[in-house]
Amino acid sequence: MVVIIVVVAAVVVVVEIVVVEVLFTVNTVAVAAVVVNVELVIVVVVVVVVVVVVVVVVVVVVVVVVVAAVVVVAAAALVVVVVVVVVVVVVVVVVVVVVVVVVVVVVVVVIVVVVVAAAVTAIVAAAIIAIALKKHG
Repeated sequence: MVVIIVVVAAVVVVVEIVVVEVLFTVNTVAVAAVVVNVELVIVVVVVVVVVVVVVVVVVVVVVVVVVAAVVVVAAAALVVVVVVVVVVVVVVVVVVVVVVVVVVVVVVVVIVVVVVAAAVTAIVAAAIIAIALKKHG
């Protein structure tokens, strides 16, 4: 910012010197008026440059902050997405494991029930046959 101000002031001073030298050959009163005007122009130009630089800096800072905020939000969203994906994968794995365990337990229970039922049926059938043989024997 200081460099910009110095450059602008130097340019205006050079222009002022050239204008003054030209006007000195024309009219001394005009020179005084132009010097005052050029000094005002220097002040106005420097103020404008400072304002523009400040505005640019503020805009850049705001843009950087907004971009940083967006990046942070995106990163947070990415983290959330990753966490959600991990949680979903874990839940799916847990559900699959539970389903497999339940299926295995159900299959085992069914096998046990079938075997026990077959054994009970066989025992009952043998008893019925034995009773029938005794009756008719």
